[in-house]
Amino acid sequence: MNNNDCQSTLKTKILVTGGAGFVGSNLCESLVKNPDNEVFSLDNYFTGSRENHIEGVTYIEGSTEYIFELINFAPDLVYHLGEYSRVEQSFEDIDKVLLFNKVGTSKVLEFCRRHKCKLVYAGSSTKFGDGGIGRNQSPYAWSKASNTELIKNYGEWYGLKYAIVYFYNVYGKREISEGKYATLIALFSEKMKKGEPLTVVSPGTQQRNFTHIDDIVEGLLLVGEKGLGDEFGIGNSETYTILEIAEMFGGKIEMLPARKGNRMVSDVITEKTESLGWKAKKCVKDYIKEVVER
Repeated sequence: MNNNDCQSTLKTKILVTGGAGFVGSNLCESLVKNPDNEVFSLDNYFTGSRENHIEGVTYIEGSTEYIFELINFAPDLVYHLGEYSRVEQSFEDIDKVLLFNKVGTSKVLEFCRRHKCKLVYAGSSTKFGDGGIGRNQSPYAWSKASNTELIKNYGEWYGLKYAIVYFYNVYGKREISEGKYATLIALFSEKMKKGEPLTVVSPGTQQRNFTHIDDIVEGLLLVGEKGLGDEFGIGNSETYTILEIAEMFGGKIEMLPARKGNRMVSDVITEKTESLGWKAKKCVKDYIKEVVER
């Protein structure tokens, strides 16, 4: 064995599913800066993009349902971000929800169990919405909430090491800004640049906790290193309505009809993440001000 082989075996192998997506690419970018990490991405490019590729990361194209065929090594840590992740659109895409979030995730769980690697799973904060009824308000919300139960059972049944994180309305670098999978802050930014009205789903008083991608990544790194168990919320405590966010951008606002699955409030749970040393540092109001002034 030469020195390079020895160095490679000492590195921490980290697999990020959805590593070419919005959150995944930012996580990969941070992980690969650590010379002790060897970072791999598994992505089907449904919403991910090759434009999000990061130098130094190994990219494997394919769906998580084929993880056993596609990944021929045992990672030390798996960040499972590669699922379907849109609330309202999920009513139209239930076939994709079931394939990506149920079939794919069951394969990832089995993969982690057999290889005895730690799993960090991106749950959905929708399950804490509207006093707990949010967990069944859409196909997406149900799939994510039921997956967290399955993961906890894998911990009980098989001793799987896991941590479940919950994101709250992530915004920042590499957001999807156009099309039916666009995220709100990026969508508003794009419409503002084009001089188009900002479209707000009625009633507009839905409350959200917008969290910058840098804060999300910092939380993911801490949980990956030190977190075990459920309820690692990664969310900014500042709450704004969708109308308040639109008004920060300025310009004309166009109200759209109410949609199924659109929760009114969220319950931010960050105590366990803060116990690891995490704290949200960035404010959406400052971010929007920078966007408007560009």
